[in-house]
Formats: sequence, C-alpha cells, structure tokens
Amino acid sequence: MGILGYIIVGLVCGALAKALLKDRAVGGWLASLIIGIVGAIVGGWLGSVLFNVTLGSFFELRTWLLALIGSIIVLFVYTAITGRRSGSRV
Repeated sequence: MGILGYIIVGLVCGALAKALLKDRAVGGWLASLIIGIVGAIVGGWLGSVLFNVTLGSFFELRTWLLALIGSIIVLFVYTAITGRRSGSRV
C-alpha cells in the first residue's frame, strides 16, 4: 500500500478513533485526522513486529483493523502527553 493509501486509511481511522473515544480524545478533528495517519503507520508497524502480520492492500480488513488500533493507541498516547481532556478548556 502506498503513501496515498496510508493517508486515506489514516484519515478514516482517525475519525473513527475520535468518534469511539469521545470524552477522552483531545484536540479538534484536524488533530485526530493527523493522529489517524500516524496511527495507520504505527498500527502497521506494531502488527508486523508483534504478530508478524503486515498491512495488506487497501481493501483488506486487516489493514483497516491495524490502522484503527494504531490510531486509538496514538490518540491515547497523545492524550497522556498533553495531559488534557476535551472538556477541560479554560
């Protein structure tokens, strides 16, 4: 899968991760979409390292699942680093 595939899958999975983690997700939609792109890369890397499963083609289920899991992990890490919650704006 090329870089354009990572971007598209990452954008969709970032939006899904934002929707799944409503109260825990920080930042706006743009931040979540960027996190989704990074999450797709992280998910593919973790899948290959931990489970010896690589990202397949654009239309394979494992590609989307790895990208979604990676997006959720990156969103949790981003939330932990920033130390903020979405409802705590001053």
